[in-house]
Amino acid sequence: MKTPEIEIKKQLAESTGYIRNSTELEPRIAVILGSGLGDFADSLSEKIKIPAAKIPHYPQSTVAGHKGFLVFGKLHGMPVLAVQGRTHYYEGHAIQNVAYVVRIMAELGIRTLLVTNAAGGVNLRFVPGDLMVIADHINFMFRNPLTGPVAQGETRWTDMNNAYDEEYIRLIEEIGLDLKIPLKKGILFSSTGPTYETASEVRMAQKFGADAVSMSTIPEVLVARSRGIRVAGISCITNLATGISKSPLSHKEVTEIANLVKTTFQRLVTETLLKLGAG
Repeated sequence: MKTPEIEIKKQLAESTGYIRNSTELEPRIAVILGSGLGDFADSLSEKIKIPAAKIPHYPQSTVAGHKGFLVFGKLHGMPVLAVQGRTHYYEGHAIQNVAYVVRIMAELGIRTLLVTNAAGGVNLRFVPGDLMVIADHINFMFRNPLTGPVAQGETRWTDMNNAYDEEYIRLIEEIGLDLKIPLKKGILFSSTGPTYETASEVRMAQKFGADAVSMSTIPEVLVARSRGIRVAGISCITNLATGISKSPLSHKEVTEIANLVKTTFQRLVTETLLKLGAG
């Protein structure tokens, strides 16, 4: 009888086997692209786009703006893996599967991960279109992908000190100065969604010290840190949260604002990946 750990090992072997048969690139750095930000992957050269639907055991994304590809390509000659379409807990996936892509990354030899997302601003000094370097997070999803059986090489008792690498944070801030891109820095608060937060929940998040709220990212970071992958994160502030915003919130607004700032975002992500990959 197979144990859950053996089953996970088998599934990952089948997933990575399919990927390795599809591309010879062996990147050491990856980026997960959030809502409305997936076009960055199409800027890579010599790219191979692997449909997530064809990868064995890969959970499928059903959210508009998340195309569902693993894109292997080169960024100024540097091999990169770009995840064009993440999966979310609110789509009905088990929390362990939400971060399955990061388990694949670890098996493929990824050592550095840049996570991005669209987030609502709860810091009163933020405005839609701001880019925020993630300094830390608050897990209000009350779920952890390291619950239950874990993959080989993972530990449930992961030290979350320096979860978002302080050296990477300083590097991204320096890149922002060099590119003349104003950057915020703050704490990301994540809940399960898919409904937006109430005004009372936003006030609670503010009192907890949050600067932005999202429905993603944290599960991926937890698995990455468990596997020893260094993490950096950038949030695109696409709306002001409930109680701050003067208008009703919608996913359409999120993608529209993300599209308005995607050129600036892509410049920042490009330079960040190049500098992180050179380290």
